[in-house]
Amino acid sequence: MNLLFRTDASIGIGTGHVMRCLALAQAWQDAGGRSWFAMAETTPAIRSRLAAEGCTELSITAGPGTGADASQIIALAQEHQAAWVVVDGYQFDADYQRLLKAAGRKILFFDDYGHAVHYSADFVLNQNASANARLYSSREPQTRLLLGPRYCLLRREFLTGQDWNREVTPDGRRVLVMMGGSDPENLTVRAINALALAEIENLEVTVVVGGSNPQAESLRTHAAESGLKIEVQRDISNMAERMAAADVAISAAGSICWELCLMALPALLIDVADNQTALAKELERLGCAIHAGGKTVSPQNIADDLKRLLGSYELRRSLAQRSRQLVDGNGAARVISALRGVPGLRLRAARPADNRLLWGWANDPDVRAASFSADPIPWETHAAWFAGKIGSSGVDGQDRSLILIAEDEVATPVGQIRFEASPDGRWEVDVSVVNPARGLGLGCELIRLGVREFLKSHHGERVHAFVKPTNTASVKAFEAAHFKLVGAEKTRGYAATHLVYEETQQS
Repeated sequence: MNLLFRTDASIGIGTGHVMRCLALAQAWQDAGGRSWFAMAETTPAIRSRLAAEGCTELSITAGPGTGADASQIIALAQEHQAAWVVVDGYQFDADYQRLLKAAGRKILFFDDYGHAVHYSADFVLNQNASANARLYSSREPQTRLLLGPRYCLLRREFLTGQDWNREVTPDGRRVLVMMGGSDPENLTVRAINALALAEIENLEVTVVVGGSNPQAESLRTHAAESGLKIEVQRDISNMAERMAAADVAISAAGSICWELCLMALPALLIDVADNQTALAKELERLGCAIHAGGKTVSPQNIADDLKRLLGSYELRRSLAQRSRQLVDGNGAARVISALRGVPGLRLRAARPADNRLLWGWANDPDVRAASFSADPIPWETHAAWFAGKIGSSGVDGQDRSLILIAEDEVATPVGQIRFEASPDGRWEVDVSVVNPARGLGLGCELIRLGVREFLKSHHGERVHAFVKPTNTASVKAFEAAHFKLVGAEKTRGYAATHLVYEETQQS
């Protein structure tokens, strides 16, 4: 299948939209597809990069985001037999999507903050940590959401970073400065000034200047005059290697944040555009980075944050660990599976090696809050329980427990569903989805697939679900999986909402 990308780049727009589209294009090509980029605006550096990646550039002559633009895209998609049109840019709105859909095109629509107001695309992709379904409450019934860092797109050079283990050194001195592909506010100068103000001995600084930045030569001069040991590199192709060699980064808060997270590189983030503010603040809230400020941040504020970061081994280690937990590098594979219609959820039987995995999930604060008992589960209690459940059977030799692990398209565990026979002989179900995968509609799918698997060996059984009354999300997930609401009753002394599934019902 072929992909047609509609996006733009310029000094004012920046290059982030094109670069995240390029990450998807690379993964698509690696899977055997072809990619075209239709652009109304671009830069020489982006044009060279796309050519080097084997992506053909097509010219759009109409005003970006207009009806004439949409007409040209519809014609190009037909000419190049594109199975999908991938749209990325804030100039593309609800009408643009509507025109493409009316022409029968399938659309993957990039979004960061709900800018289009209404959505009719087949998929909306928001890879930000703050992404949530509320941003897209105004959407067509067929529009599916791909939300959160599990769908973040990383270029091919970063795939080796999936196995990267950062060793945080007690005395960090290597600083990497990256302010985006074009840096229209020339914040790189401000970062260099901040490095001088910090007065930290033995700093080793690498400044990466984007290929679309017109200030490259003046930046080299400024770096040379700073009195610091600064290497200025322009339009590099080994960013992953540079990140691996650094101790900390001063960076724009664009899509490069996901690369920083994968490489577990502690970072000071500067939101150089208004659309980056929410991401920078959310990454700080999650303990994955430090939000230094916006495009008006002073060199002194940057210097103060840098001294705090380099001076604290524990802070750098914590940021590295938390950021690496947020991004696993498989986002592009998940998006491609969605485009190809490959079922994204698979179940397997729990294994002894899953013991600690399940213990960690069971003690997740949200899981405990949704459980009848909110008390943490000690390891010894869990281990004894788990040993009794794997392969458990009664005096009649019949199985009394079935635990299934749900994995996504790249075999990452994302949840569990458990069926247990109670003392009175009825089967009860328990389900949970791991935190990064919540809010994506996986709960209903997990229940549906789990019940189907359970009934293969337990024909005719009724399956009972008991849910904490305040856990409305779980009640809705069970109802969507064709469980019928029985009513309110008590189980193990707790008030519960009781739902039942019968095999005669359609799953």
